Amino acid sequence: MSKSKNQAVGVDIGGTGVKAALVDVKRGELLSDRVKVPTPEGGEPDAIRDAVVALVDRLGVADDTPIGVTFPAIVHHGRTMSAANVSKAWIGLEAEHLFEQALGRDIHFANDADAAGFAEDHYGAAKDASGLVIMTTLGTGIGGALIYNGVLIPNAELGHLEIDGHNAESQAANSARERESLSWEAWAARLQRYYSHLEFIFSPDLFVVGGGVSKSSELFLPLLDLKTPIVPAMLRNNAGIIGAAALARGV
Repeated sequence: MSKSKNQAVGVDIGGTGVKAALVDVKRGELLSDRVKVPTPEGGEPDAIRDAVVALVDRLGVADDTPIGVTFPAIVHHGRTMSAANVSKAWIGLEAEHLFEQALGRDIHFANDADAAGFAEDHYGAAKDASGLVIMTTLGTGIGGALIYNGVLIPNAELGHLEIDGHNAESQAANSARERESLSWEAWAARLQRYYSHLEFIFSPDLFVVGGGVSKSSELFLPLLDLKTPIVPAMLRNNAGIIGAAALARGV
């Protein structure tokens, strides 16, 4: 495959799957098929490291192709400071160094929601937005990303805000809707409280809502009454891959 300054590999590590692809970071599009393997049972560091190496090998990219890797954790100076749906052995681990040693090159290592938000800001639903964009992913938990005029502000744990005495994601994540068999209207009432709180704290210019449930956004977003525009994400399951690649290329 020919080398290009516009190409990079994005790897998106999740609690159930690890996926990767070669990305055109100028257009924000996949250049290869997306390759994927299940997240190794137990989510141990060495097993996930080996899965990432195997996926990058399958892509057959040049040795100098930049690689970005996302992970479902707080990432601070290359260390994973939390662990969601993976082994607790990740907590405090020098994870960026772990992957760099295995891949034989420097990488860009980032939180998964941060990468997805960066992708939506540069190529997706917030492409032409200015000011502060807040991306939230409504899934098992609530992931968040803050992007101000194209610059990512990392590790915004927006799902862990306390609202009415509860961790926000325990009440407003899509998993809560499913667990409690909430109607769209009942869930929207919780989302209203959550997004109104974010609006008050941050005064954003745009909300972008991701996660699998965003495919049904017409059933709940119109029920919200906010001053800030709120729109569904566009890049779906490729957002993390595209964002990781773009961050690795320094877009």
